[in-house]
Amino acid sequence: MGDACGIGPEIIAKAFATGAARGALVLGDAGAMRRALALTGQGTSLALLERASDAFACPPNCVPLLQAAGLPRDLLQAPVGQIDSRAGAAAAACITQAVSLVRAGEASAIVTAPVHKEALAAAGIAYPGHTEMLQALAAEPGQPLPPVRMMLANDELRTVLVTIHMSLRRAIDAVTYEAVLETLRIADRAARSFGLSTPRIAVAGLNPHAGEGGLFGDEELRIIAPAIAAARAEGIAASGPYAPDTVFMRARHTASHPGAFDLVVAMTHDHGLIPVKYLGVEQGVNVTLGLPFVRTSPDHGTAFDIAGTGRADPASLIAALRMAQQLSV
Repeated sequence: MGDACGIGPEIIAKAFATGAARGALVLGDAGAMRRALALTGQGTSLALLERASDAFACPPNCVPLLQAAGLPRDLLQAPVGQIDSRAGAAAAACITQAVSLVRAGEASAIVTAPVHKEALAAAGIAYPGHTEMLQALAAEPGQPLPPVRMMLANDELRTVLVTIHMSLRRAIDAVTYEAVLETLRIADRAARSFGLSTPRIAVAGLNPHAGEGGLFGDEELRIIAPAIAAARAEGIAASGPYAPDTVFMRARHTASHPGAFDLVVAMTHDHGLIPVKYLGVEQGVNVTLGLPFVRTSPDHGTAFDIAGTGRADPASLIAALRMAQQLSV
């Protein structure tokens, strides 16, 4: 359900009203979902379930909901459109139980509505976002965390990130030979699972003009190019490093301009996400690569500024649902 004070419950209600969420199950709070259904006026009702499998028996125009365990009893008192620790705690509880369901084989994929990182922190959750929390929950007891990467995708562009939620100063230090090579391996495996037999991976540089031969920084020479060479030796069709300010235009796929690449690996969060989001958040989908289960989400946040108004657009959530269905087949 995501953050109960954000637009998550509203876009879920709208997605079910369109029929796009048929076969999905909402893991969240009944009170928050009833509030969203009343707000959006979608003409759908709520069905409280005892088991996840009961979702398949729900009639049309019905939102099947499994009440998540451990939610704050006063969750509905958390003000809509504001950061609140109760909403952060509820979101974390939903994520934890969702992972339990997929790992038990009771669900085939997880689609997460937006959470707010400050609300998670206010609730004492030690993870900056979904990706890091899912990574920890996916680890086997006593085993290291599985390497995961964030991909943002729409119909025109796919971007995979080497670093994600950290300061830019830390992110630059986190761009290592090992991190770049591991990202290329994860991106290649994921793209092959999507049906691409030999995915063409463009690697964006870190510095302006990809370092201009070392004039504007040497990370391309010392780190990125050697990692690309190692990936190519493993049979991965990676190339670069390319100038970050032009590679996304080359990779963009449209009816009049077939993309030169299937996806782009970018070194930092904003380098990779700005181009995809600029094309429109309506169809963007966030996919976590490297997990032992499918996880997608919309490519926007909690939108506190419009939460509670009924104006939230469910398009990105619907796209995330469709991609989760495709990837979990």
